[in-house]
Amino acid sequence: MKTRFTVKTRQLLSFLLLFTTACSQSPAGNEKKSDSTNQNGQVAAKGPEKKPIDTALYDKIIKDLTNGDTTGKWPAKAPYPLAGAILPYNRIVAYYGNLFSKKMGILGELPKREMLAKLKGEVAKWQAADPSIPVIPALHYVAVTAQGTPQKDNMYRYRMPFKQIDTIVSWAKEINAQVFVDIQVAHSNVRTEVPMLEPYLKMPNVHLGIDPEFSLKNGEIPGSKIGTFNADDINSAIDYLADLVRKNNLPPKILVVHRFTQGMVTQFDQIKKVPEVQIVMDMDGWGPKFLKRSTYLRYIKKEPVQFTGFKLFYRNDTKTGANQLYTPEELLKFTPKPIYIQYQ
Repeated sequence: MKTRFTVKTRQLLSFLLLFTTACSQSPAGNEKKSDSTNQNGQVAAKGPEKKPIDTALYDKIIKDLTNGDTTGKWPAKAPYPLAGAILPYNRIVAYYGNLFSKKMGILGELPKREMLAKLKGEVAKWQAADPSIPVIPALHYVAVTAQGTPQKDNMYRYRMPFKQIDTIVSWAKEINAQVFVDIQVAHSNVRTEVPMLEPYLKMPNVHLGIDPEFSLKNGEIPGSKIGTFNADDINSAIDYLADLVRKNNLPPKILVVHRFTQGMVTQFDQIKKVPEVQIVMDMDGWGPKFLKRSTYLRYIKKEPVQFTGFKLFYRNDTKTGANQLYTPEELLKFTPKPIYIQYQ
């Protein structure tokens, strides 16, 4: 199990090293912005209307997501969200990647029009598989990437230029999609990196992803081992997002936490649950179906936080055959049912 995923990590980081030299200097104009518009003065696509929470419907959907769980772990205990919450009233289907790379994910691999059309096709498949709740698209963009060299500040991470994030926000607006900005902190930390993205996180339709795989707390070079987040790391993101929601009268933010090993997330039972933030624990490993299912059961189901997600790799999942890419119908049989689906 662990050996297979370590290979995945090294393959990803080996690519990141390819563009380290070209990206070693942060572009000008990457300073923090004071409002929720992009560099061209464009306002982001609006989030969902802030309708009052239908608690009866919430409870019904949450129960359905447990898929008849008998362990007593699900549904995970959490307060009702604030008005305008996306989850669990919608399922999210996201495309993941980075515009500098054709190997980091489908988001950067295909030309814009082809990518958006393919995403809409996946959304339609999920909607057909489960008509009980709406399925909405999202673009999940890696805004801070781990690097194999230290960069100027010795943090081994590179912050994408804001103009790239502006592009993603603009593309999302065309298909009324949500946006996720994802961070790989390397030798930095969540408290430092998340505030740098505040101009975007203040937008109603922009949410956050954090990746413990690339959080190296003891000075290791990214890719040499799998990193980790503890509850304090994750709670710092939750506290920041919750404060942003309250100060700006925003609908709840979604926080996606990637995970595919035991050690990537520790102290799961100490992760905060608040009305302002909705937490998705996303099964992020690649491989054959039996391995991915085992990972989901061992680390996502066994250690409940709030909602669950599942990542599908168009290339890596199918190395042993096309039938190794899970279908929506197959994933909807999982306990609990994932409500956030990510394609890479």
